[in-house]
Amino acid sequence: MAVRFKVDENVPLDAKSLLEAAGHDAESVHDEGLAGHPDASLLNACRREGRVLVTLDLDFADIRQHPPSSHEGIWVLRPPRQSIRDTLAVLTGALSLVSREETHGRLWIVEPRRVRIRE
Repeated sequence: MAVRFKVDENVPLDAKSLLEAAGHDAESVHDEGLAGHPDASLLNACRREGRVLVTLDLDFADIRQHPPSSHEGIWVLRPPRQSIRDTLAVLTGALSLVSREETHGRLWIVEPRRVRIRE
């Protein structure tokens, strides 16, 4: 099942290519001129476009501020180090779950060897 993703500015640009290679539709905030925009603007763009946000920004993990039912989905990546290699490895692990787990209206906290999902 293909998912539509939006890659945040703090995620390596290689993540877009990784998502596309896995058969998903991915756009980056850089491509759309959304870099530096407030979180609310970014989430509104994701809602309009039906995209799951992929980010390293822990602010998006606050379900009081961003209730899962209010967005298309958010994946907060939590690599051990914010290197390109570690970030892409964590993202690759999450992609193995896409065919079994719903992304819409859910917060995924993506860690090495574990994904916590909040509804």
